[in-house]
Amino acid sequence: MSENQNLTKKRWVVLTISCIINIMIGTGYAWSMFSPALSEHFESIGFTAPAATLTWAFTLANSLGPIPMIIGGYINDNIGPKWSIFIGGIFFGGGVFVAGCATSPMMVVLGYGVLMGLGMGLVYGCTIGNSVKFFPDKAGLAGGLTTATYGLGSVILPLIIQNIVNADTVLNTFKVLGIVYLVVICVGAFFITRCPVGFVPDGYQPPAPKAGMKAPESKNWKQMLADPIFYVMLIMMMAGATFGLMLISNCRTLVTDLGAEVALAATAVTVLALFNALGRVGCGTISDKLGRINTLTIMICIGIVGLIICAVASSVALFIVGICLVGLAFGSFMGVYPGFCAEQFGPKNNGVNYGIMFIGFALAGIIGPQILLQLGTPTAYYVAIGLGVVGLIMSFIYRAMSKAK
Repeated sequence: MSENQNLTKKRWVVLTISCIINIMIGTGYAWSMFSPALSEHFESIGFTAPAATLTWAFTLANSLGPIPMIIGGYINDNIGPKWSIFIGGIFFGGGVFVAGCATSPMMVVLGYGVLMGLGMGLVYGCTIGNSVKFFPDKAGLAGGLTTATYGLGSVILPLIIQNIVNADTVLNTFKVLGIVYLVVICVGAFFITRCPVGFVPDGYQPPAPKAGMKAPESKNWKQMLADPIFYVMLIMMMAGATFGLMLISNCRTLVTDLGAEVALAATAVTVLALFNALGRVGCGTISDKLGRINTLTIMICIGIVGLIICAVASSVALFIVGICLVGLAFGSFMGVYPGFCAEQFGPKNNGVNYGIMFIGFALAGIIGPQILLQLGTPTAYYVAIGLGVVGLIMSFIYRAMSKAK
């Protein structure tokens, strides 16, 4: 068996291990399972209003993402993903363990927010970037699966720990989880093979450029930033991620405000997460056939419809339909964009390039929740609809710019 045939088979093992690792780091989004118990714990030992400090843990874990993603992407593109994932595993698992040893809310912010956030970015950028490189024939599927399993982490962990987390057990839970994350991610790193430059799967023939169009050029980050189409893609990603993160960060509260019981609100959060994951896998796969930009355009329209439903919903059932559509659309951006970026700027430097493109997601993570916090409903929904329209316009500008090249 030739080396290329061996890699063509082995890439599925790499993809599977990458997905398992991403389930681990995706549990970072299950912060809401811990925050009430942590607040209660620190109040019981004399801290005043610890919740205000603790919220920074989740904010930092997400807003720091692009920085380690770019660093990890550079390591992935130039050295290989193994050591970046290994180091990221130490940061991620170690950060959660540090949170479990916390004697103050600031120690939780340091452990869960800073250390875990850095580890999350290091691992996420490499597992996705390397997997997409291994699957030029199925970039949407690879990007969809790796991002979907990342999203599923926040669904799986609550199901496991929901009955054991309280003020007395929350710190020990962090310690146990930290050790599990450390072992699984660091051991898994040694099963991740670097995708060779220019790898083409056995039996795959890259499609010829369409008539009148040049084959895409592999660009480094400087060349990418000099290309106006990058900024169109960045704005489009930020628009698509903003309306999704606006609802994801406040879903439980929004559902209970409509009169739902706590159990139904929790179910709505789970359903939203599942549609988010479905959008990542389904739309990532569909985009391999339909095209990245065509898939994104359709999903922006679906997201806008979902937001309109949320804005006018007078019943919990109708509202859940709306958030499912928004979750599906948001997931499509996360699943399609890794392959979209590689397709536009070439796979060679996609680790760094996608890390920079991910700044659009980080900005959305700040803007989305703030829109809802500052404006309230239904005004926030109408603002989000406007952002969706901006994203839709960007998709047509992208088409025009692509044809002009």
